[in-house]
Amino acid sequence: MEKNLLNNNIRRNYLIVALCFGVVVLAIFSKVCYISFVDGNEWRKLGTSLIRPNVEVDAVRGNIYSSDGRLMATSESLYRLYIDFWAEGINEDTLRKYMQPLAEGLHRMFPEQSATAYYSRIMKGLNMKKQEEALEKSGKRVSRKSREYLLLDNRVNYVQLKDIKKLPFLKQGRYRSGLYTKEYVKRTKPFGTLASRTIGDIYGEFEKGGKNGLELKYDSLLRGVPGVSMVKKAYGKIIREPIVHPENGKDIITTIDIDIQDITEKALLSKLKETDAESGTAVVMEVHTGEIKAITNLGRLREGVWTETKNHAVADEIEPGSTFKVASMIVALEDKVIDPEDTIDVGNGIFSYAGASLRDHNYERGGYHRITAAQSIWYSSNIGVAKIILKGYENNPGKYVDGLYKLGLTEPLNLEIPGAGTAKIRHPKSKTEYWSKTTLPWMSFGYETQIPPINMLTFFNAIANNGRMVAPYFVKAIQNNGKTEEQNNPRTVKSRICSDKTLKLIREMLENVVEKGTGAPVKSEHVKIAGKTGTAQISQGSAGYRGGTGLSHQVSFCGYFPADEPKYSAIVVIRKPRNGYPSGGIMSGGVFKTIAEEVYARTTLHETDECPKDSLKIPKVKNGLYQQTQYVLDKLDIAYKDQAKTKHNPVHIKSEGDLVVINEVNTAAGIVPNVMGMGAKDAVFSLENAGLRVNLTGKGTVFHQSVSPGTKLTKGQVITIQLK
Repeated sequence: MEKNLLNNNIRRNYLIVALCFGVVVLAIFSKVCYISFVDGNEWRKLGTSLIRPNVEVDAVRGNIYSSDGRLMATSESLYRLYIDFWAEGINEDTLRKYMQPLAEGLHRMFPEQSATAYYSRIMKGLNMKKQEEALEKSGKRVSRKSREYLLLDNRVNYVQLKDIKKLPFLKQGRYRSGLYTKEYVKRTKPFGTLASRTIGDIYGEFEKGGKNGLELKYDSLLRGVPGVSMVKKAYGKIIREPIVHPENGKDIITTIDIDIQDITEKALLSKLKETDAESGTAVVMEVHTGEIKAITNLGRLREGVWTETKNHAVADEIEPGSTFKVASMIVALEDKVIDPEDTIDVGNGIFSYAGASLRDHNYERGGYHRITAAQSIWYSSNIGVAKIILKGYENNPGKYVDGLYKLGLTEPLNLEIPGAGTAKIRHPKSKTEYWSKTTLPWMSFGYETQIPPINMLTFFNAIANNGRMVAPYFVKAIQNNGKTEEQNNPRTVKSRICSDKTLKLIREMLENVVEKGTGAPVKSEHVKIAGKTGTAQISQGSAGYRGGTGLSHQVSFCGYFPADEPKYSAIVVIRKPRNGYPSGGIMSGGVFKTIAEEVYARTTLHETDECPKDSLKIPKVKNGLYQQTQYVLDKLDIAYKDQAKTKHNPVHIKSEGDLVVINEVNTAAGIVPNVMGMGAKDAVFSLENAGLRVNLTGKGTVFHQSVSPGTKLTKGQVITIQLK
């Protein structure tokens, strides 16, 4: 009986529990049905409003490097700083407690405003939030502007952002301080104006595609492929869920040598300041390959200030002046019109032809009278060259122009720089171009033709390169994640511009221009230079070659060095100098000489055996790459203790008396290497080799790196290094 009663109680309790669960389930089911069918549309709209599907994710734009791996253009992350005063974790009492030290910290980092100004700014944001709160309580609808209150007017870089997050109150983190950021990506050039116009720019302040230079030519490769993500708000956070990951842009390895580029730009700028010229161009080319090692185009921005404004070297279609006489002489020698020792009577420096007067530069001093054909090049005699060309082609000018075409002067160079000009040499048989009786003699010494400086350099480079004309180029390789995908090699435009005999004669003339002629100011005690001066009057539009107050000139020098075994060719063009007598030898030639001597000194190894060992002091050795450090120490015969286990890693150097100690740097995979004390080249190499993307500021040796050595790294992570 008792057992049956117990069983009945248990059944009753189970039934009660089951009924309770049933009621709860029924209530839940009813609520689900109500939400799904009655409020469903509104909830679905709310859910959709918190999700943004198919949001484009920008790829990281590729870098542009010099030929030795130094960064010339990169994308730097900059940040706008905001405070969300509505953040749930913000404690007003804590904020007021740390307001003063926070304002003082901001003033130390950004002294353009006082600590009082920063204090007032933060207080204004806090009061704005209180006003918005009061309005909402009164039933009014307000936009919560204090949720996105700008803390600083200027954007900050990653290093500054890390320091800001260490300031009082802000170091509490995003949800307790309300501090959050918006990231922007800006294109920067670590080496400033060096080759700036050739490297190019992008549209707008931030990345919106290439505007000019290599940035435009290779824009599709540099910009990469954007990804797609879904952005949604959940739990008070913005969550990004990648759908398609972006493909970062590819890197461009240029032919530019930073050291040669620096030499070239400084030499040109110095002469522009001295002569107060309107603009100047200088290009250095490697003779055998056609690689452009340096290119600078400086124009007067305002009085006393010159900067890169236009790529004159490739875009300007200008009358080359007397450098063109070399082409005329080659044509005449090839057609056997003249021999170098034949003489020409240039008289007193004034020659009348077809009703026009032709002058030599020394006509006021009585002219050269009778000179040889070779001397007409040495002394840059307009009359001498004009008489040679008239002798051979007066009755058949088309043959002369055909000879110029055979030299490759008008061959397309297919440069990587958008907007490049083309060489234009008119032909007497052309129905669209005007040809007068004076065209032939004036063309012979560089007028009535239009040739960009880089085309003229290509022609002189062919003379230096044993007659083989190679096209100049600016990009050596295209890389993707450090691996070369495309390699550019030298491209031949013409295998021979003239016979070996003519080439030998013309090279002798170019050497004598410097040894005995108008190029005498270019002569160097350190490196043998060959080349040709040029001085041309600049047409003043309807006024012809004579402007209102006198003449405007363009002076140039084009040549190569060392003359016996040419390695580099170069052209220097200076336009409208205000100070000094316009002279291709003194002005442009002076720049050329400086470039040649400094480049030759930097690229030529000198034996140290002549120096007594006692006269050599142990130099301060930078941290850097092992093989380069060992090479220098061995060459200078400096004793060192090698404690490096491998020969391919970076090393740290310390001195112990007269002994240099080499210690290996930890370069374990996945770890940020220590680049403190290294030069820019070695530091960037080490960090990028580890998989990091590098931002660089300053010059000298590394004294700060934004990510601490030994930290676990993420591939593609950005690190900023500061040098001084």
